[in-house]
Amino acid sequence: PAVKLRPMSEGTQRRLAAIVAADVVGYSRLMGVDEAGTLAALRGHRAELIDGKVSEYSGRIVKTMGDGLLVEFPSVVDAVQCAVAVQEGLSERETDVSEERRIQYRIGINLGDIVIDGDDILGDGVNVAARLEGLAAPGSICISEMVHQGIGGKLDLAFDDLGRQTVKNIAKPIQVWQWRREGALSESGTDFGASAPEQDIRF
Repeated sequence: PAVKLRPMSEGTQRRLAAIVAADVVGYSRLMGVDEAGTLAALRGHRAELIDGKVSEYSGRIVKTMGDGLLVEFPSVVDAVQCAVAVQEGLSERETDVSEERRIQYRIGINLGDIVIDGDDILGDGVNVAARLEGLAAPGSICISEMVHQGIGGKLDLAFDDLGRQTVKNIAKPIQVWQWRREGALSESGTDFGASAPEQDIRF
């Protein structure tokens, strides 16, 4: 029998995109230690580093929250290069900051089908990026197998194979790869031999 195709609802648009989800590690704790200082530091990082790097690599900031960003890129290579540049730039900017006040991001990157909803983006492609972010160690980047294949041979970056991870609300396990800045601490706080922690997606 012929396969029935479900028609797209009027006005619905889809496209393939590289999605970057970033989140501040320990945001609530940082705000508790120094709310004004944390907000000022985050604004400084956005204005002096993050926004410029996103623009440089042809990305679009879809939405922001106090502790997170959701960014769309047309290219996985640009998405990964931007994320690495941001992580390395943040590390340099925070070198002299005490550990209890230091701002670090976790970043997840996925390549997937997204649904366009005005200026927002939705769909499994976004959800997987958020789950990957939750798996990343502080200061590191976790990418999906699709992203890993997309950058193969194009970037001089080393990724650790974290195996297949089962995460909340995603039907199939995700093959995860992690980039870690040279010299970064090895402790991630995540037991990669077990299911990923169940987090709510805040984007």
